Amino acid sequence: MYAIIGILVVFGAVVGGFLMEKGQIMVLVQPAELLIIAGAAAGTVLVANPLRVLKAIVGGLLGVFKGSRFTKKRYLDTLKMMYEFLNKVRKEGLLCVEMDVEKPAESALFKKYPEFLHDHHALDFLCDTLRTAITGGVEPFDMDQMMELDMEVHHNNAVLPIDALTTMADSLPGLGIVAAVLGVVITMGSLGGPPEEIGLHVAAALVGTFLGILLCYGVVGPMSANMRKTADEENEYLHVLRVLLLSFLKGSAPMIAIEMARRAIPGHVRPSFDEMEKNCKNRVEGAEAAAA
Repeated sequence: MYAIIGILVVFGAVVGGFLMEKGQIMVLVQPAELLIIAGAAAGTVLVANPLRVLKAIVGGLLGVFKGSRFTKKRYLDTLKMMYEFLNKVRKEGLLCVEMDVEKPAESALFKKYPEFLHDHHALDFLCDTLRTAITGGVEPFDMDQMMELDMEVHHNNAVLPIDALTTMADSLPGLGIVAAVLGVVITMGSLGGPPEEIGLHVAAALVGTFLGILLCYGVVGPMSANMRKTADEENEYLHVLRVLLLSFLKGSAPMIAIEMARRAIPGHVRPSFDEMEKNCKNRVEGAEAAAA
């Protein structure tokens, strides 16, 4: 939502200022210039990137307009889920959750948290780590190294579409100049004609440069920056899971492991200790009452 508002503000301010200076709005409507710039930019992205990156670019752009998935509620739900999960492990041992991590889609525990269940990478990150812990013989330090490696590989993949979009944004001013040069060529070909026609050609050429710069700094560049923040937020979420799992594997009590994870949550979405304790204990007490 905020991305849409931001884009509207950008275009509204630019067009509004142009109109305040008594500009003719129709002069800015140059479909040919837009086709040259947007088409050439799309072509460079197609040339430079494989299909999987192109799909990731589309998915990332759609995510920009949906807003962040990693809200305070998402973190609270994750802490509640893990508190219930770790309490089950403490009471019955790691083997009691073997089927949960082997077939998470069929797990009664994970089904209570559909948002986490549908986050395939976070789910795999958790289940793969617990699956390794169940097999035994892996020290917490080595487990931490595996989780760090998993996070690094995923983050590197997540920034590939962002880098591609950033490269596209950087190319837009140059492509705007290309459109402008083509406009100048057309202008030179019309020399000797009516002055009004020559003026229109010059205006169209300048609009090409204008559109390239505007799309770079007003649309594509900010969207690329938004996608990078989303990738960083996902990495922060996985880091919280990593801290929680490592703390528990080292022998900490479930509540201590949950508190360690809470401290790793970014400040703007971090729940207070009271919020966390209330939500976690209410969830466990409710589950125990239902089981009884």
